Amino acid sequence: MALLERTDADGIAHLHMNAPERLNALSDEMLAAFQAQIDALHDDRDTRVVVISGAGKAFCAGHDLKQMQAGRQAEDGGKAYFADLFTRCASVMTGLTRLPQPVIAQVHGIATAAGCQMVASCDMAVAAEGTKFGVNGVNIGLFCSTPMVALSRNIPRKRAFEMLTTGQFMSAEEAVERGLINRTVPADQLQTNTAELAQTVATKLSAAVKIGKSAFYEQMQMDLDAAYAYTGQVMVENMLWRDTEEGISAFLEKRPPDWA
Repeated sequence: MALLERTDADGIAHLHMNAPERLNALSDEMLAAFQAQIDALHDDRDTRVVVISGAGKAFCAGHDLKQMQAGRQAEDGGKAYFADLFTRCASVMTGLTRLPQPVIAQVHGIATAAGCQMVASCDMAVAAEGTKFGVNGVNIGLFCSTPMVALSRNIPRKRAFEMLTTGQFMSAEEAVERGLINRTVPADQLQTNTAELAQTVATKLSAAVKIGKSAFYEQMQMDLDAAYAYTGQVMVENMLWRDTEEGISAFLEKRPPDWA
């Protein structure tokens, strides 16, 4: 079986990490598989939503520590390998954010270190009750500096710093309260609930969602006036579309829109 399995149905691409014996660690091979799918999805006009999940008892336990230790055997002590590793990981994480399609994490068990970073890098997340989230590299002497980037852009900074410096886990319930995930559901409802969210988004006008996702992240980096100026232009462009005109007409006429 593939390390990262992909299935497609009804405009939804499901990426399923399939390395349960390694807790779906983001090994060199797993990162490469993710990058390949991100590259393919970027120009995929048929895919409207992406869902990411993991096999076995955990969503993702972060980087593959055995591979990282092996990387130390290089003449430079692993400096070049580690620099390349974290560059490749950052490419995957930012790639998820920059995909035109909304990305939903379907999380269970644990999501730690780079696994928690992946959840934070997705646009939305649904987690099973009892799931734990952590950036606990500090427990083994490795501060989770790159996971910190995504985490600190999801939750309040003092809570993020506490997690980073204590290595303590965050519960699924708190993850909802802090904004790391959208909701927590019973484990036996995780797949169904995530699918329902994905299907709801997939029914919307795909072009509008794509332009909206891009604008969402762009405006967050701007000051207030620049954000309004930028998003105003985005809405002008959006309003001029034939499908938007049809959507408004359909709403006023109380009928389904014809977005064929």
